Amino acid sequence: MNPNPFSRREFLKTGSNGFGYLAFAALAQQQALRANPQAATGPLAPKAPHFAPRAKHVIFLCMQGAPSHVDTFDYKPKLIADNGKGAPSAAGRYGTAKLMASPWKFNRQGKSGLYISELFPNLGKHADEMCILNSMCTDLPAHPQAFSQLHTGTTQFVRPSLGSWALYGLGTMNENLPGFITVNPPGNATRTYGSAFLPAIYQGTKIGGNGFPGGGGGRRGGGMEQATVANIKNNRYTTDEQRTQLDLVQALNKSRMQQDGGVSPEVEGVIESYELAFRMQAEVPKVMDLSKETAATKALYGIDEQETDAFGRQCLMARKFVEAGVRFIELTNGNWDQHFNLKASLERNTGAIDKPIAGLLADLKQRGLLKDTLIIWGGEFGRTPHSQGDDGRDHNNKGFSMWMAGGGVKGGMNYGMTDDYGYEAVQNKMHIHDWHATVLALMGLDHERLTFRYAGRDFRLTDVYGTVAKEIIA
Repeated sequence: MNPNPFSRREFLKTGSNGFGYLAFAALAQQQALRANPQAATGPLAPKAPHFAPRAKHVIFLCMQGAPSHVDTFDYKPKLIADNGKGAPSAAGRYGTAKLMASPWKFNRQGKSGLYISELFPNLGKHADEMCILNSMCTDLPAHPQAFSQLHTGTTQFVRPSLGSWALYGLGTMNENLPGFITVNPPGNATRTYGSAFLPAIYQGTKIGGNGFPGGGGGRRGGGMEQATVANIKNNRYTTDEQRTQLDLVQALNKSRMQQDGGVSPEVEGVIESYELAFRMQAEVPKVMDLSKETAATKALYGIDEQETDAFGRQCLMARKFVEAGVRFIELTNGNWDQHFNLKASLERNTGAIDKPIAGLLADLKQRGLLKDTLIIWGGEFGRTPHSQGDDGRDHNNKGFSMWMAGGGVKGGMNYGMTDDYGYEAVQNKMHIHDWHATVLALMGLDHERLTFRYAGRDFRLTDVYGTVAKEIIA
């Protein structure tokens, strides 16, 4: 045991008017709580859901840049038949553009016979687990605004993210790990995993990102072998010395709260964050260590293959985080904004994720985890059925596709549809607010009851909107 570098005398020097004595008393109380952790409570403690949940965990596979739905999961025979004809008036300013059939064939997959593009030969084998949402829509066809709405429900304001709301509503299942982890997020999109006006303890913990590629190409691993939580190691002090130092800081924080009346969400958030960070030092490296996984498991995810290694590592880490009790995990794969060079770029994108995602579904299922884990795939909007230039598609926010699997979702079904060409959702339209309401419902949370009072009003993820798509819930 390392000697305690902080004596009672030093505590008494920390302030006047009894502040040092308060700090020493708070330290003693904190050490007693650590000796009896069952007596401890906090904002991350597990909370009862509003009703029986179907999903205990969420893995959101976020495809930044807006994948083309008409080339992936929205089969349009009429678009094939009318290839090369003038685009209808729905094309707006591209009214003189030509309709462009998908360069790839769609095949019926599984017993359900879902149409899935040949771009997904591995994922297509899991069609009977998938619920394809073909009637998604969002407010604006601009990347920053739509990406913000996808995560926070709003295009313009700083609001808590979906993962933060889930953690706020349910708490964590492992006090030694973050309840919300985001892997490889875009460097300029911190608001998409932030907690905004919710206490800071509910924000996402970032792993990687800021330049780590999200898909194939480049060097093997795409930087994910080195990706970790920032400042996870302390090279200056031993664990015991860190604990002693942290006890002093926390005691001072708590005594400050007592002087201020005992209530301070900001200070409480700092206290909880410090404690979580200390515990994470031991747990996070263990969970992120893939070296002990079998060769068969790594092959299932496409690890050590040039095309699939980077996203394969993300997907395998997600499975390990689920096993460890992390509530919400988001994985990001970028560069889906194909205004040109559609054929080569989309093949590269799908080639990087197809095998890893199929491996994730298979691995979760064989471990008995898929029934409690909701998998979501999608981006901020879709693409136009007409061409942009000779080999590209423009933005389309009025109709696009996402899919879900596991976590209480009906598999082997399509929900909703777009028009004959894929311009606009025309049946069972699912706005982002409806999607958020449905995801929360699968986690046992009523989106109308999950609120937080801020600036004189009760806020919620879905604002004053949102309808749960009960038809897709098993």
